[in-house]
Amino acid sequence: MRKIILASKSPRRVRLLKQLGLKFVVDPSDYHEDMSLAMPPRNLAEFLALEKGKAVLKRHRGGIVIAADTFVWLDGKILGKPADAREAAAHLRNIGGRFHTVYSGIAVIDVKTGRQVTASEETKVKIKKLSPAEIRAYIATGEPLDKAGAYAIQGLGGALVEEIDGDYFNVIGLPISKLSIILKKFGINIF
Repeated sequence: MRKIILASKSPRRVRLLKQLGLKFVVDPSDYHEDMSLAMPPRNLAEFLALEKGKAVLKRHRGGIVIAADTFVWLDGKILGKPADAREAAAHLRNIGGRFHTVYSGIAVIDVKTGRQVTASEETKVKIKKLSPAEIRAYIATGEPLDKAGAYAIQGLGGALVEEIDGDYFNVIGLPISKLSIILKKFGINIF
């Protein structure tokens, strides 16, 4: 099997790739995301994923690079990872009781040929309306501080989710069904 390089240090993405039974190395991208680029959210997610992948591509002689980017979209704005507890509380107040959209972009690049395929996934999520005490208690766990939108659907934050329309794994940060379709184009079959 071809060498697979994951251009991410996200423990969630690592776990999902392992779940697919893939053997890979982790080489986090040092690309600095510019979330202010004027693009539709799907295009932005794909662009950021591709740029992350390109940054890692230069450090390898062969193999396939997998890169991804995930963010929450609400009212025409991106809710990224909160900088601190105060910003996490603001995110949770804003998304509580209503739907928001989680976008992930995926980029797969062949190191030798430069061939690249990008795709994106969109999932609607509704978080239940949270009381100030619930928000404080959840933030005190530390879980929301490094998650887009300030919650982790695969962790304690799953108890906050009232409804989901779309790919659950996309909300975690890597839409594995879409990824498996792309990998097949590079000769890597999950099954």
